[in-house]
Parts: sequence; structure tokens; C-alpha cells
Amino acid sequence: MINNYIWLIPLLPLAGFIINGLGRNALSKGAIGFIGSTVVLLAFGLSIAAFLQINSDPAHKAIEVTYFDWIHVGSLTIPFSFLVDQLSVIMLLIITGVGFLIHVYSVGYMHDDEGFGKFFSYLNLFIFFMLLLVLGSNYVIMFIGWEGVGLCSYLLIGFWYSNAAYSDAAKKAFVMNRIGDLGFLIGVFVIIQTFGSVTFSEVYDRASLMHPYNPTLLLITLLLFVGATGKSAQIPLFTWLPDAMAGPTPVSALIHAATMVTAGVYMIARSNILFTLSPVTMHIIAVIGLATIVMAAIIAMTQTDIKKVLAYSTVSQLGYMFLGLGVGAYTGAFFHVLTHAFFKALLFLGAGSVIHAVSGEQDMRKMGGLKGKLPVTFITMLIGTLAISGLPPFAGFFSKDEILANVYSHSPALWVIGVIAAMFTSFYMFRMLYLTFYGKFRGTHEQEHHLHESPKSITIPLVVLAILSIVGGFINVPKVLSGHHWLQDFLAPVFKKSTAIQELYPHELAPSTEWLLMGVSVAGVLIALVWAYIKYNKNGHVPVADTEQRPALTGLAYNKFYIDEVYDAFIRKPLDGLSVFFYKVIDKLGIDGFVNGLGSGSMEASKDLRMLQSGNVGFYIFMMVIGILAILGYGIYTVLHII
Repeated sequence: MINNYIWLIPLLPLAGFIINGLGRNALSKGAIGFIGSTVVLLAFGLSIAAFLQINSDPAHKAIEVTYFDWIHVGSLTIPFSFLVDQLSVIMLLIITGVGFLIHVYSVGYMHDDEGFGKFFSYLNLFIFFMLLLVLGSNYVIMFIGWEGVGLCSYLLIGFWYSNAAYSDAAKKAFVMNRIGDLGFLIGVFVIIQTFGSVTFSEVYDRASLMHPYNPTLLLITLLLFVGATGKSAQIPLFTWLPDAMAGPTPVSALIHAATMVTAGVYMIARSNILFTLSPVTMHIIAVIGLATIVMAAIIAMTQTDIKKVLAYSTVSQLGYMFLGLGVGAYTGAFFHVLTHAFFKALLFLGAGSVIHAVSGEQDMRKMGGLKGKLPVTFITMLIGTLAISGLPPFAGFFSKDEILANVYSHSPALWVIGVIAAMFTSFYMFRMLYLTFYGKFRGTHEQEHHLHESPKSITIPLVVLAILSIVGGFINVPKVLSGHHWLQDFLAPVFKKSTAIQELYPHELAPSTEWLLMGVSVAGVLIALVWAYIKYNKNGHVPVADTEQRPALTGLAYNKFYIDEVYDAFIRKPLDGLSVFFYKVIDKLGIDGFVNGLGSGSMEASKDLRMLQSGNVGFYIFMMVIGILAILGYGIYTVLHII
């Protein structure tokens, strides 16, 4: 029974964090790597058991396991409990399965780092908080996990904190996530005020009785979306994620490809009925998701750092997930979460293998010709590139096609933009592949001399993820391709309330239309692929050096549309100026001036009064006589006044 072991799934990584954290200086690197990886593997085994039990239940019943009443204030009761259903078990498999592969990869990648033990303890702590996030049966436990992964993200991004730029990137991620988290927290307060509970089942049952366009639901969903925007790097809170590439490559794969950045998607999918009843919020999500797709894809087309290309690719793919959520394609969006975890983790780990081979170099202009030197890395990254580009039969094709089909049924205009963005994806991914693996090696002679394939601890996770990137899409093949939509049927109980509302406004596509949409999408991807091949492989084009002049539009995209500079000029500097004003005028002159003025006034007054304490006994007797005479005089005056 799930009740007997579900608590072990998050507890095992927490135990790994404690053991590796306390024993980081005493344990050997082999022991640390074994402990850190094994606890996640055991959690993966238990997650499989939970999945099999949920999948075998003919009633599709969610299981809520309550351990104790945590908070009880008035009529509000918040239990410490876990919710195990179709959505959470899929997330458990992603977090622990991909997480285990990344832990194994880290054993080889971080072996020579002096902070090896600390790194694995942070990774285990991150897994714990991510599992807590997806297992929580209410918004408060979800928020604890939400904040926890934000903390671990800060620790892992700034792992090499002696580098000031890396430390700044960690602080930037932390601050921008806090902006989104504030929206999430206020949203939870409004949920408590509106529904008198934070437990998912109670909130959703009561919300389903409300009418669409309810202003309170609009406020709640907008606030929750602000939280999702920060965590999942959507416009305007997306600039932290590319800078987060400062962390070690396994961090990029785990946090910024497979798990943390999808937390916002998970939260909205979990809260689907609230959003379905708020069409205005849904439209906003779709528009922002689409804008994020296009902007990030354009920037990725001009970047020269291999990890930055993948970072902006992640932002763009997250935009696809939000586009799917915005048109009500909850299954499609979550399907893309699943496939993205496979191919993007593969691409990040593959990039790490390349960086490992070229002695830490990340600039693609100084790579090239690695195809023969790194055959396993090349083949696996080729598979990842084909998957993310959306070519059949790879995983990304099925998930992206499902999102775009749902988008077309809602708005053909949005679909056109989405297909163009898919072409951009194909272009910048194959651009990365050609610059890295084809042509002649453009690095130093010393780097070329040391080129070699990565060790098995790095290549085995690549192979496993490559296989998943090939077969992962077959769990939800559309019916037009004679598929059975297994994932859609499996997740149906989670989205049941939303589906009932959506069925009132059907958007079914004819099979011929679906074939046409798939054909256009694949044709666009192939055109972009050929375009990248001609420019970067056949013609051997290499992006210009940073010191050289670029065309205006290319330079604009290369400099990320100067969004960081805009934020710096219009947000940070005015806030800094306001802070200086409050410090110098309000704080120092106002508050401090008033308090210090009282002290100074007392000191000045005491200077004259203390002269009365001269130490002269004759003066004291004289003053006593004066006092007695004054008292007598006052007494005589009072008596005469009464008479």
C-alpha cells in the first residue's frame, strides 16, 4: 500500500543530504557519489511502485495520506499530507528517474572538484524539496517545496561562489524568483480567504461551483500565474535562467531542464479548474507563453555559448508549455514537460561532455570537428536535437504537435506564430550541432591534443536519455496516427472538471486537418534544418568575434534585446535612488534626526541644570532654606485664600 512507503520517497534524498552534508570531509568521493545516487535510485524504485498501484486502480482514485494536523487556526486546518494521483506519480518518475541519471553523471563530471561532497548534498536536498512540492496535498506544503527548490537553486547556481559573476547570477535567480513567489504567496492568502482551505480537493470542489469570469478567481489565478512566471522563466521574469548557466552543467540539466523550471507548469496543471474558470487569465497565459517562445528563440539563434543556446531553448520550450496551458491543453503541456525532461537533460549533459572534452571551453566558435573525437556524445546530442526540433518519430514531435493542434483549434493566428517559432528551434539547434561537431577544430592545439570521449559515468546517462528521447513520445500518440492517447487517458481524472467545462465548447479537428497541420510543421522544421546546414556546415560560416560589428538585428538579439539593461535602467537604478533618498532624507535626517534631537536636547538642558550640583554644602543649606520659605509662603497664601 502507498500509505506504508510514500513518505520514504522524499525522506531518502533528505537522508542523503544529511549524510553527505555532515560527512563531506570524512567520506571518500566514491562513498559520497554512491550514497547520493543510491538514495535517489531507491526513491525512483518506490515511485515506480506508486505508479503501478495508481495505474492498476480501475477507479482511478487519488490517494491522500495524512500524517498529522499541522496548523489549526479557527476554522482553518492545514494537514501535513501527501496526494498521490496520476499527475504526482508522473512527476515522481521524472524527478527521481532523470535525477538519478544526473547524479550518476555528476560522479564523473565533478570528480576533481574540491566541493564534491557539498555538491552532492545540495543535489539531494534539491530532490527532497522538489518531491515535497509535487507530493503536497495543499498549497502550503507545495509552497514549502517551492521555496526549497528556490533556495537549492541559489546554492547550486552559485556553487563556485568565489567567481563574482557566478555569485551575482545566483543572487539574480534568487531575487527574481522571490518576485514571483510573492505573487504565489498572496494568491494562497486569497485562496484561504475565499475557500477557507488550502487543501486541493476542498478548494477545487468549491471552485467548480463558481461561475466563469468570477473576479475573485481571476485575481487568484493571476497571482498564481505570477508565481509560475518567476519559477518557469516567462516574460518578464525570465532573465535569471540564462545567467543560471553559471552553475555546473549537471545543475543546468537537473534544475533548469527537467524539474524546477517545470514547477510552474505543474502548479497550473494541478490548479486546472481554477484557470479553466478564468478565461481572461488563460488568454494572458497563452499570449505571454507565445511571446516567450518567439523572443527566446530569436535570442538563441545568435548566441555563441553552447549552454546559453540551451538556456534560451529551455525558456522557449517552457513558453510552449504555457501556450498549451493557455489554450486548455493541459495534457499536451504536461506531455511536453515529460518529453522535455528527456531531450533537454540529454542536451545539457551532452554539452557538459563537450565542455569536459575541450577543457572547459563553452564558446562554439572555438569548437568544431568533434564528431569523430566524441562519437557517443555526438550521436546522443543528434538524437536530442532531432527530438527538440519536433521531427518524427522522436519524443518532441508528439508533444509539440499536440500543443500546436490545440492552439490551432483555438486560434489559427497563434498557431502560425507557434510553427514559425518551431522553425527557429530547428535552426538554432542544428546551428549548435554543426558549429560544435562539424568542420575543422577551431580551438587551441593544446585542447585538440586532449580531445577524448567522456568516461562511462557521463556517457551511459547520455545513452539512456537518448533512448527515452526516441521512445518517450509513444506514450501519447494521437488517434489520427492510430495511437491510443495513453497519457491523456491516464491523466483524465486529474483534469476531469476542466474537461467537463471544455466539452461545452468543442474544438475537434478533422483528421485531414490534423494531417495537414503535422505536415506543415514538419516541413517548416526541415526547411530550417536545411537552412542551418547550408549556412553553418556547407558554407562553414562561423559567428563573428565579440569585437567585430554585427548587423543591427543580429546584434540586438545577441545582446538579448538589452532587456537586462532596460531592467537595470528603469527598475534597479530608480529603486536604488529611492533607497538612497529614504536612507539619507527619511532615515538619517527624519527618523534619526528626531531621535538624536531628543537626545541632544536632553544633553543641552542637562548642561545648565547640572551646575546646581556644585558640591558646596553652604549652597545646599541655602537652597534648603529657600525651599522651606517657599513652602511656608505657599501654605500661608493658601490659608489666606480660603479665609
